[in-house]
Amino acid sequence: MVLNSIEKLLEKYDNGETTLQEEQQLKAYFAQDNVAPHLESYRVMFQYFNTTKQELYTKDVPLKPKKNNMYQWISVAAVAVLMLGIIIPNTFGNQPLTPNDLTPEEREMYYQTKEALAMLGSNFNKGTSSFSALNLASESFNVGAEKASHISQLANTTNKLLKNK
Repeated sequence: MVLNSIEKLLEKYDNGETTLQEEQQLKAYFAQDNVAPHLESYRVMFQYFNTTKQELYTKDVPLKPKKNNMYQWISVAAVAVLMLGIIIPNTFGNQPLTPNDLTPEEREMYYQTKEALAMLGSNFNKGTSSFSALNLASESFNVGAEKASHISQLANTTNKLLKNK
C-alpha cells in the first residue's frame, strides 16, 4: 500500500502537481535504505537534491563595482575633437579662392581646366542626344516585331483551315 501511494506521489511530482508536504514524504521515503528496485533512479535524484541543498558559496561577492575612468576620458576627448572640428573651420574661414588670388601660372591652368570641362560637357550632351535616336529606333523595331508576330499567327490559322478542308 505504501509503495502504491509513493508511485502516485511520483506521478504527481512528475506532472508538477505535488504540494510541499507530499514532496517531503517523497524525500523521506527515498532517504531510507530500502527503496523499491524500480524506483532507484528517483532515489539518486532526491539524494542529489539533498546534497546540493547543503552546498554553500564561500567566495566574497563585491558589492561596489570597479569604476573605469577611461570611458569618461574617451567621451571628453570625443567632445573636444567634435568641437575643434566645428570651431576651426568657422574661425579660419571657408572663403573660396577666386582667380584673382592665384598666381599667373595657376590662373592659366584654371582657365584651361574650365575650358576642357565645358568642352566635355557639350560633347556629353551631343552623345546623349544620339542615344535618344537609338531609343526611338528600338521602339519602332519592337512595333514591327509585334506586327510580324500577328502575321505568323494569321499564317498558322490559315494553314489549319486549309489542312482541315
